[in-house]
Amino acid sequence: MAFILTEEQKLIQALAREFAEKEVEPIAIKVDLDGIYPDETMKKLAQIDLTAIPYPCEYGGGGADYVSYALVIEEISKVCASTGVVLACHTLAQSPILQFGTPEQKAKFLPMLTSYNMLGGFALTEAGAGTDAGAVATTAVLDGDHYVINGTKSWITNGDRAGIVVLMARTGTGEGTKGISAFIVEKSVSPFTVGKHEDKMGVRGSHTTELIFKNCRVPKENLLGKIGEGFKVAMASLDGGRIGIAAQALGIAQACLDESIRYSKERKQFGRPLASNQAIQWMIADMAKDVMASRMLVYNAASLKDNGMPFSMEAAVAKLFCSETAMKHSIKAIQIHGGYGYVRGSKVERLLRDAKITEIYEGTSEVQRMVISANLLR
Repeated sequence: MAFILTEEQKLIQALAREFAEKEVEPIAIKVDLDGIYPDETMKKLAQIDLTAIPYPCEYGGGGADYVSYALVIEEISKVCASTGVVLACHTLAQSPILQFGTPEQKAKFLPMLTSYNMLGGFALTEAGAGTDAGAVATTAVLDGDHYVINGTKSWITNGDRAGIVVLMARTGTGEGTKGISAFIVEKSVSPFTVGKHEDKMGVRGSHTTELIFKNCRVPKENLLGKIGEGFKVAMASLDGGRIGIAAQALGIAQACLDESIRYSKERKQFGRPLASNQAIQWMIADMAKDVMASRMLVYNAASLKDNGMPFSMEAAVAKLFCSETAMKHSIKAIQIHGGYGYVRGSKVERLLRDAKITEIYEGTSEVQRMVISANLLR
């Protein structure tokens, strides 16, 4: 079965590709090597309505579908995975507000995020609550008209720049996922502190930090959803977020293929192009096979979401397959490039460092296998 893009989707894809080539790729090496957050790039993405692609126009969103969102993340990540994940996590922060927010919350917070007047963050992970999200220890205690939040969140993408954070905290004494609630924390109203800045192997332009909440007072009207349903809010958001990371991994894998084709045609050994070597041909064929399969998995999961159909397992399959494809073929791309590929500053070296994290965040590959098996064995 072929997946045929609509004319609107093709236009958005072309817009994102042109933007990526002209605005993102020229600075991608510097963004990576110096760990520069791509603020100006995000502002330019906002100007062409790509910072809130799949959200309603009434809140300042792009009014497009999730397939279009995946297309944009793929195109941006082909040239700079750091910018791709900054955009993906900013988009992720908007999702729970749209899905679980009150009309007042949507009207107040979504326009701030869709316009990129504020950067969004998603604060679930803690030092002792990564894969085991039910182990969240951050607390939120009701005190009059406010919840008082205490705790430290870890590994938060966009953490040092986020003006609005969707945060999970424990409001009850129930064990595991029971008693976790979700909150919208607006930093200018409810100040929190940025802690440790992680010095990462890859996606270095995407800043990852601790967020420290010490007697942080959040208006009680910023409770997102119902008390005790924070885990539900988090998991629903991550289902969609996994499509974004799958699209990021797809972009990385496509870049590995593109760079390998280009280099193998240009590079000569023993008087002939490297591409004439059958071993290289087979590596490239395997890359193409897995990239094509990855693309269909991403678009299928996004299409299911667009059509209001269950997509949790399909998102997990896409995220698992695409991230493992990106990792496997970034290694092959370096092998094809030889010593040139191993040098810091080469694109394929950066692709390898960027690929690894796609097997970890938004749920590790092991978590994706848990989600898939749980769906199949119910």
